[in-house]
Amino acid sequence: MEQISLRTPLALLLISLGAIAAVWWWMATPITLPRAPIDPNAKLLCVSYAPFRGEQTPLVPTTHIPAEQIAEDLAQLAKVSECVRTYSIENGLDQVPALAAKVGLKVIQGIWLGSNRLKNQIQIATAVRLAKDYPGVVTSLVVGNEVLLRGEMTAADLVSNIRQVKAQVMVPVTYADVWEFWLKNREVYDAVDFVTIHILPYWEDMPIRAKFAAVHVDSIRKRMGVAFPGKEILIGETGWPSQGRMREAALPSRTNQARVVSEILDLAKREGFRVNLIEAYDQPWKRQLEGTVGGFWGLFDAERREVKYPPGVPITNVPSWKLQMAGGMALSVLTFAVALLTLRRRPWTPRFSAWLAVAVSATSAGMLLGLAVDKMLYESYGIGGWLQWGALLAAAIASPLLCAHALVSGKSLPTFLELLGPRESRAKSIVAVLLGLVLAVATVIAAQTALGFTFDPRYRDFPYASLTMAVVPFACLMLLNRPQAGVRPMAESTFAGLLALCAIYIGINEGTDNWQAIWTCAIYLLLAITLWRARAAQSPG
Repeated sequence: MEQISLRTPLALLLISLGAIAAVWWWMATPITLPRAPIDPNAKLLCVSYAPFRGEQTPLVPTTHIPAEQIAEDLAQLAKVSECVRTYSIENGLDQVPALAAKVGLKVIQGIWLGSNRLKNQIQIATAVRLAKDYPGVVTSLVVGNEVLLRGEMTAADLVSNIRQVKAQVMVPVTYADVWEFWLKNREVYDAVDFVTIHILPYWEDMPIRAKFAAVHVDSIRKRMGVAFPGKEILIGETGWPSQGRMREAALPSRTNQARVVSEILDLAKREGFRVNLIEAYDQPWKRQLEGTVGGFWGLFDAERREVKYPPGVPITNVPSWKLQMAGGMALSVLTFAVALLTLRRRPWTPRFSAWLAVAVSATSAGMLLGLAVDKMLYESYGIGGWLQWGALLAAAIASPLLCAHALVSGKSLPTFLELLGPRESRAKSIVAVLLGLVLAVATVIAAQTALGFTFDPRYRDFPYASLTMAVVPFACLMLLNRPQAGVRPMAESTFAGLLALCAIYIGINEGTDNWQAIWTCAIYLLLAITLWRARAAQSPG
């Protein structure tokens, strides 16, 4: 029996390691594009530029970006683009035209309009001065950006501001907004020299798949050309995010961003229309407004200021896949090691089903560890975000290890009563207390995220990777070592009902094309079933 019991975990461990390697090899498969997003032989026509790095944010009025920082960015952008588009003259952005002139960049100068009329006039006055001081650099003025979309100004007031600017400058003047708002406010068309539309397939009311994004952009452009004949249609914003949550079938990813940008640029070259990409650099501050996805529209990353897709380098969603695969394999080995060390202290041989459950826990955790770490690094924002996703990742790593010990030793999943109940009913074992704590952390975060997706889902990320790592071992342990006697605890029942109801609603609301949502809902349901099957050794009373 000793020899057989050792062969079984060894064989399962080898299968686990093979499965982990195969999954990471598959996920790392690069894509090949006929046209590189950044082509060293053909500069971009224009790209949106905001200079903010790290903790810098325009949401803090006192933020002022030094000229040296902007000059460094523009020198880099001049190598890949002919032009930059700005959105404001605040926070040091009024320095852009002078610095752009030194490196040969043109500027589409933005004027930020809002509900504050005094600030609007300051913006207009400064932008007009810049257009006059740098006539060969500032090629056009954008009077307002999505101010109609935000509902901060009427179309009549906007037109008045546009006409005010046109009377003072010699360069073309336009307004920029989502394409639908041009159709809703046609009077703006008469006031501008050319029409600037934003087409963001990811953010459409009916989100567009990445593979159809370029076709969608072209169809909207042609539709707008029919609606507004006689004036040029500039696509003032288009692009795709590299990180963030899915919206229906629209998946943010590195490969999808590269593909969409490449195909739109190729289309613009063939069809002969102007396009401005959003945006030059990832902007972390936008995550405060739009969630993770808002911070990752850049062609360059925010911290290192390195281009995401160097020409000639294969494009993959997981550039560090070998390290992530190694980490997953190490967690799998450690999970089996915990089970074997537990076995040495027990006089019996575990059933095959126990080893199979250890293998399932180790393999699922090993496959998802790298992805879970990646998501924590990208999706954690602010102290609260780092605490939440850090705690969930810690629970995800601890769960397969602690459950492996419980599976082999024949112990059951502890209830919340054993963790937080009366002193006489609390667990005496440190391992049981730790397992109960891990279960509580995973359950609370699962419930919090489920409620978030139910009542305010737009900018929330799906925690499918870490949550799966934590919940699968719980489910395996509950399936094999469930207590046969006792009562169903109230706390577990409440969480189970909450998670089940939320999962059903989220699945319907997000749609069947959103695999991140479906996966997350499946894990919510698995956790709900696991909690529903819990039994307390004694009545709460």
